Amino acid sequence: MLLNFKNHISSRFSFLENKKLFLAVSGGLDSMVLLHLLNQLPYEIAVLHCNFQLRGLESFDDQQFIQDYCDQNNIPVFITQFDTEAFAKDYKLSTQVAARELRYSWFYELLEEKNFDYILTAHHADDNLETFIINLTRGTGLEGLTGIPEQNDKIIRPLLPFSREEILKYAQENNIEWREDSSNASNKYLRNKIRHDLVPILKEINPNFLNAFQKTQSYLQESKEMVEDASIMIYQQVAKEAGEDIHFDLNQLKKLPNYKSYLYQWLNEFGFSAWNDIYDLVEGQSGKQVLAEEFRLLKNRETLILTPVPEMSENEEFQINENDTEVNFPLNLKLCQVADITIDSNKAIFVDAKKIHFPLILRKWNEGDVFQPFGMNGKSKKVSKLFKDEKLSLIEKEKTWILTSDNQIVWVVGIRQDERFKIENTTNKILKIELQ
Repeated sequence: MLLNFKNHISSRFSFLENKKLFLAVSGGLDSMVLLHLLNQLPYEIAVLHCNFQLRGLESFDDQQFIQDYCDQNNIPVFITQFDTEAFAKDYKLSTQVAARELRYSWFYELLEEKNFDYILTAHHADDNLETFIINLTRGTGLEGLTGIPEQNDKIIRPLLPFSREEILKYAQENNIEWREDSSNASNKYLRNKIRHDLVPILKEINPNFLNAFQKTQSYLQESKEMVEDASIMIYQQVAKEAGEDIHFDLNQLKKLPNYKSYLYQWLNEFGFSAWNDIYDLVEGQSGKQVLAEEFRLLKNRETLILTPVPEMSENEEFQINENDTEVNFPLNLKLCQVADITIDSNKAIFVDAKKIHFPLILRKWNEGDVFQPFGMNGKSKKVSKLFKDEKLSLIEKEKTWILTSDNQIVWVVGIRQDERFKIENTTNKILKIELQ
């Protein structure tokens, strides 16, 4: 295995020569074999170990085992401890996800702090198979079916071509000691259930199942690369980059026989999840948008515009000028003069245009805001009291906007108009402001 490993490293990761490498070592079979292999090759290595404190004394025994091994073999080692359960509780994560977040955050911090180049992990072919099955059971596309990548940024997985059986045989032949993680024996976790119950049946059906799976993944990877190449070619025809924004020409997009797949390919990395809403934008009204955490996709006539969501302070204000007929951010508003009124919802107000002074200001509500609710004959009311009467949640309150004219509230947007700007018998110019 050492020779095969050496050849694999040379052919796939020749750029590692003369680089400083961290090895993520848990103390288990796979990582101890990786450490043994790398320690026989001419690389500058150091060990990283995370004690997640999830198995009591067993976790600290793992830590001591790795410390002793590295001391005996003159290998630099960096060890940290995490209160994983507390972190998971604070951030409402599963224990496994919390451990992953903590682990990789620390890895990247050390890369920069210690001036190392890459981190090597001991994921192997059986891990890849288990990940494939997990993704398959949850529903996935080509990206999920191609499994664990050989390289992901600074993370490299040089054992992926090797099976658990090969790794075990190498450990036994070379008298390599390792620590058994007691949690691996439990079927509490989905991965263990797949490892213990499902994979043995697949290998019983076909003793060469792992090799067949690796061939299938190779074909899937080729298909994924072909899709990516086609996506790039079509992107150049449909998209135009303008600073931080990307404009997608809908006339060109809709000529594609399967434009939804291309949209997914282009937008997936920007954190969107409401894909049906995004597809609806293509035929939707101008001004509609779909938000992700850091980006938004806006329909503007025959264009979809991808743009970062601007950071906005609570005190930030937005002006609406007299000649503006549409507002697309932070809300979608339409302004127009009308001959009469048709009040059928809280999504639109009709005001006496002569009572309005531009620019109007759109801002978030403040705790001391007071207005005169429409229909209450000039009686004042705190906006906070209105929220209470409407039984708005905290999130709904935080999302509520206020439209003002000369510091007077015209509209608690989408909820209640102010009495002072209502239509009178003498009104001869009506302005309609509508929330799209």
